[in-house]
Amino acid sequence: MSEKTRLGNFFEDFWVGQKIAHATPRTITEGDVALYTALTGSRFATNSADTFAHSLGFPRAPVDDLLAFNMVFGRTVPDISLNAIANLGYAAGRFGHPIYPGDTLTADSTVIGLKENSDGKTGIVYVRSCGVNQRGQIALDYCRWVMVRKRNPQSPAPAASVPDLPSAVAAADLIVPTGIRIEQYDCALAGSSELWDDYRVGERIDHVDGMTVEESEHMMATRLYQNTARVHFNQQAEQAGRFGRRIIYGGYIISLARALSFNGLANAFSIAAINGGRHVSPAFAGDTVYAWSEVIAQLIIPGRHDLGALRLRTVATKDHPCADFPYKSPDGRYDASVLLDFDYTVLIPRRA
Repeated sequence: MSEKTRLGNFFEDFWVGQKIAHATPRTITEGDVALYTALTGSRFATNSADTFAHSLGFPRAPVDDLLAFNMVFGRTVPDISLNAIANLGYAAGRFGHPIYPGDTLTADSTVIGLKENSDGKTGIVYVRSCGVNQRGQIALDYCRWVMVRKRNPQSPAPAASVPDLPSAVAAADLIVPTGIRIEQYDCALAGSSELWDDYRVGERIDHVDGMTVEESEHMMATRLYQNTARVHFNQQAEQAGRFGRRIIYGGYIISLARALSFNGLANAFSIAAINGGRHVSPAFAGDTVYAWSEVIAQLIIPGRHDLGALRLRTVATKDHPCADFPYKSPDGRYDASVLLDFDYTVLIPRRA
C-alpha cells in the first residue's frame, strides 16, 4: 500500500505548542461571492453592492465576514479535524482587515490545549487559527475546540491542558476597518431604520423567516470552503456512523443564521468578533432552519461617536419557528430544536 496518501491527524498526533501551516492558499473570487449568496441568501447591503460599500469608505464590497471565516476554517480541516467527531465551540475570534475578491487567504494554527476524554477513544484539541491575506494582514483569528478520534485507544494520554479563554472580546479590542465613515449611511438601501440606539439589552428578535436545507446545497457549500471532513460527504461511511447519514457542516448553519438575522438586524453591517459558540445538535438535509437573536450588550467603541457595537446571541433551530424563542429549560438543558448557540459582536451605525 502506498504511503503517499494522508489519513489526517489523530488525537495522539497533537502536542501543545505545535504550529501547523495549512496547505492550499485560496484566492477569493467574485464567483465564490455569488455562490455564497446563492447558498445562503445573505442580503446585507455592504457585501452586496460596491456603491453602498463606497459610501462607507470601503474600496468595494467586502467579502461577507462568514465567507472569509469559512474559507479559513476550510484550510484547517485536513490538519485539525479530518478525524473529528464534532466541532465543539469557538472563542476569542476577532475580524481584522476586510477581504475583497482577488485577495488570497492562507492559514496556520497553533495547538493551545489537549484533553483526553474519559472513554479513552477520543480527545479534545484546542487550537488558535489565523487567516491572513497576501500582504500578511490578518483577516481573522479565532480559537476553536474539536473532538478528535484516537488512532489507538491504548496510546498514553497527554497531560491535560485546557486553555483559559475569554468570555467575550472587549470593546477596546474590536477592530474597525480603516477609513470607515457613517455620515452617508443610507438606511433605506440597507433595509432598516433601526440603528444602535434603537436596541436594548435583553431585547429578543424573532427573525421570522425559515430556510430548508437540501442535500446538494450543504455539500456544495462545504466544498466551496474546501472543507474535507468526511462526515459531510461520504454517505457510504456515514450510514454506519452515529446518525446513519451525512451531517451538515456547522459553519453553514452559522451562515444561514446570520443571513436570516437580516430581518431585524439589517444595519449590522459587519461582524467584529466571535465571542463564543456551540453546535448544540446536528443538522441534516431536509431540516428547516429558523433563528432568533438576543442583545447581550451595547458596546461603545472608543473614539467613535458614529458607530457602535452590539453583542448578540443568535440561536438557530430546526423545524421550530422562533416566536417562542426556544433556548434552555430552567435546568440549563437546551430545547430539543436548538442547533446553534452563537455569541458574536457586530458593528452598527449610531444616530448622530
